[in-house]
Amino acid sequence: MPVQLLCLPFAGAGASFFHPWREIEVDGITLHPVQLPGRERRIAEPPYTDVHRAADGLLPDIARLPLGPGPLAVFGHSLGAVLAFELVRRLEARGTPVAHLFVSGSPDPWSAREQRAGGLDDERFLARVEEFAGYRHPVFDHPEMRQLLLPTLRADVEMHEAYRPRSGAPVEAPVTVLHAASDELVSAAAAAGWQAATTAAFAMVELPGSHMYLTESAAAVMSVIARSINAGPVTAAAGTEPAVRWSRCG
Repeated sequence: MPVQLLCLPFAGAGASFFHPWREIEVDGITLHPVQLPGRERRIAEPPYTDVHRAADGLLPDIARLPLGPGPLAVFGHSLGAVLAFELVRRLEARGTPVAHLFVSGSPDPWSAREQRAGGLDDERFLARVEEFAGYRHPVFDHPEMRQLLLPTLRADVEMHEAYRPRSGAPVEAPVTVLHAASDELVSAAAAAGWQAATTAAFAMVELPGSHMYLTESAAAVMSVIARSINAGPVTAAAGTEPAVRWSRCG
């Protein structure tokens, strides 16, 4: 049965970011982008400003997804990584097993982010976020779209910067960390700290690129996911899948 992969977005992004990933042919994986409030079809809903409330609120949202009967896995990048971790904690507490947790672009949950953007005026806030990520979404160059979307980006950054786990308890799901070799925001050592977040197997995968590598490396990410859960090889156009470097523990 196909693995049901929940995908949680980074700050400011919506579920549509993952829609093109469905074009990548991966045997045995069914993709389910998770939509947070405050964006896209949920633009009228107030965004979360607390990771724990967000994880609690996502549980009924996920229950309404058209999930198949296969095992469940969760992927998240940056803010999405800590949301994914807290979501897996809650699913396991409810007796729902999770086959694999994939985290990307994030230090371990117990290492607070050192760089901050909260409290700055709009221009400095956007410049700081761009500095952190090495990426600026073009919608923020349009005044009307910026006015519409900036409150959600601010809320996302606020909840990421304020996040603290409520305990040091790990999850039972195996964890695979995806880390970009030139990520200026998250060091390899900080990413490796995720090993303490699981009682099961742990692996770390290094990919080319900077913090927002996944905007151009969807095929590589899906290849890592497929290999990790033994779902089979990715069918992708030649040259679209950069080399990766694996390390495993446990």
